[in-house]
Amino acid sequence: MQKQTEITAETLLLDENGRPLMPGFCRKNLYIYNKEAIRNRRRIKEWDFYLITDGRLKIELNFFNISFAAAVTAEVVDLSTGKSRSDMVLEPSTPDKFTLSPAADADFLFRYRKAGRSYRVKTEGTKHSLTYRGKAKGERFEINITGDRLPGQESLTMLMPFKNPSQFFYSQKLNCIACTGEVRIGDTVLTLDPEKAFMAVDWARGVWPYSSAWYWTNASTLLDGKRFGLELTWGFGDESHASETALFYDGKCHKLGPVSLDTPPEKAGWMAPWHFTDEEGRLDLTLTPTLYRPVGLVFAGLAGHKSYQVFGQFNGHVTLDDGTVLQIKDMFAFAEKAVNRW
Repeated sequence: MQKQTEITAETLLLDENGRPLMPGFCRKNLYIYNKEAIRNRRRIKEWDFYLITDGRLKIELNFFNISFAAAVTAEVVDLSTGKSRSDMVLEPSTPDKFTLSPAADADFLFRYRKAGRSYRVKTEGTKHSLTYRGKAKGERFEINITGDRLPGQESLTMLMPFKNPSQFFYSQKLNCIACTGEVRIGDTVLTLDPEKAFMAVDWARGVWPYSSAWYWTNASTLLDGKRFGLELTWGFGDESHASETALFYDGKCHKLGPVSLDTPPEKAGWMAPWHFTDEEGRLDLTLTPTLYRPVGLVFAGLAGHKSYQVFGQFNGHVTLDDGTVLQIKDMFAFAEKAVNRW
């Protein structure tokens, strides 16, 4: 079985040469991000990405700074039709132009205004408040989301090295954040279903190779009145210290080992069922896609981002750390293969 190195006390992320000190995972973000130690500052990448869905709508809000450029992006997708509205503001940047949050669940206030758009993120206690004001195809475009996580809720934080000792990936995934909110597009108001709406935070910092790819699957729901979610990511970085895989149940993180697919979707077809299993026999889930959305572009094969996304329902079962088996039925989920060159 693959080693899962758990970090249980606060520790510096990097040594004096900008190399990762203690790769592994933690159930709360215990790493101290000493960004000043990074030598190759033109390769620093940072983002705070929010994914919100209730099974009918998918909302994405993201602010990223990849040292030479920064952007805020906003998108709303009707999952029954695949139709979307989006907006983006992009500007030249430097590694230290913007100060982003110290952790996905840390108290923090971030504001951004540019070209008639405004973006505000506030995390305080267990509350997350997201607001975006802009335009999409010339129409008024506004997003207002309020999320609330459980007190003391655990997450999955990872520090992964690469073959190059000065490269690393530092991430925190925070699931099962119950949401309310609405989207305004022109005169149309779309309201999230408060019984089904959840937010996931994909928080990342690091220095990594120019060319990379990964699989990512994320989902949250209610099971018998308790919040349940999962985070499955692989194919990115050196996973010998820990895999970026976990279950979340009633505020606790239940660590999994490596997870894989029977057949890669690029071979089986993106709309074919995705069958996930893990090496310990604790996860057996099949995702049946109902929508496929390829998004993004790699320009001339040299630079850009391409994501092959599917949305659908999970069925199967998972096993928690204490041996409890949870039956999963028609759980809404998102999955993708992402290819990056930047």
